[in-house]
Amino acid sequence: MSLIRPFKGLRPVPAHSEDVVAPPYDVLNTEEARIRAKGRPWSFLHISKPEIDLPAEVDPYSVIVYQTGAKNLQRQLDDKILVQDKQESYYVYQLTMGEHTQTGIVAVASVQEYDRNRIRKHEFTRPKKEDDRVRQIDALNAQTGPVFLTYRQHPRVDELINKITATPAEVNITADDGVSHTLWPVSDPAVVNSITENFDKMDALYIADGHHRSAAASRVSKMRSSGSQATEADYFLSVIFPDNQMRILDYNRVVKDLNGHSDKEFLSKVENRFAVSKQDQEVKPVSPGEFGMYLGGQWYRLKLKAQYINNDDPVKRLDVSLLADNLIDPVLGISDPRTDEKIDFVGGIRGLKELEKRVNSGEMQVAFSLFPTSLHDLMSVADDNQVMPPKSTWFEPKLADGLVSYLLS
Repeated sequence: MSLIRPFKGLRPVPAHSEDVVAPPYDVLNTEEARIRAKGRPWSFLHISKPEIDLPAEVDPYSVIVYQTGAKNLQRQLDDKILVQDKQESYYVYQLTMGEHTQTGIVAVASVQEYDRNRIRKHEFTRPKKEDDRVRQIDALNAQTGPVFLTYRQHPRVDELINKITATPAEVNITADDGVSHTLWPVSDPAVVNSITENFDKMDALYIADGHHRSAAASRVSKMRSSGSQATEADYFLSVIFPDNQMRILDYNRVVKDLNGHSDKEFLSKVENRFAVSKQDQEVKPVSPGEFGMYLGGQWYRLKLKAQYINNDDPVKRLDVSLLADNLIDPVLGISDPRTDEKIDFVGGIRGLKELEKRVNSGEMQVAFSLFPTSLHDLMSVADDNQVMPPKSTWFEPKLADGLVSYLLS
């Protein structure tokens, strides 16, 4: 079974591409999605977050939500807003955000190779979120949210992509967040075969974002298994970028209280393992092992003392682990950040002013800025069959939902 293969993409007709394309389902809460979709009947949010079309009191995990999503998808099919391509294709997909551009391939990836760990993970999934994606895929009979994959940069794949992007694109739209999405369908058999063969030579692909979607796709594949005969459900929708083009931003932390300590007591405990210095402005760390801390209207720079850094373990050496193991757990008493409601996470795209805002409002008492996790570290953790702490990576720009979807029949 090939690592990836082409497919007949389900796409908006050109006249409605801008009307349909929407942010990923998991970067907006329900109220934000209601606002974004208001006055936009073809927004893909009606499919990816269908609770926006139901009363506010409806549980977003209730059966009617998935039924509404399926109904909204069928309506767009019936009205020919979304049309399935006639030829199996790959799709070269370029994202541009400001001065940053990255170009990858939309494909469907093998569930079998995911199960074999050739498509490698670096995070645990949460059962409730995984169950949600299983119900969503099953109800829609489609995969609408692509899994974000990466691979070690490959010169031959670069060459193929560069030739394709030198030709006119079929779709070129700028979303309301300013990110440009450009698409080139690729159906020429020789080019398609070359893409497939070059990816088949790779040792592994790595999940950057989309662990719940890929885990759900694996479960749906088993639900629909027909023995030795492969079905559409044996693959999952993916967008695959080379590692040298990916951009990871910081993923910062805010904490509600100081675990019973006064500001002075807390600072004293922090100084046991960190060199602490007051700063006149916000602190954006410039190297691993360095952190910013905002407390009581004051920024501090924290440098972890060398004896507390473990460079031998790919997980323990991550900055998110160093902060957790040397401060958030022993001083603030938060041992499981996946379940402890005292801690929250702020993507770097929101900036450090968001940290100040949440502390100054009284909602939180202390905030920490971190140096971004590297893609090298992500791959090292995955290759070692380990998992990162939650909320270790924040990728930008985000993929669009609705640009290309994958029907399972």
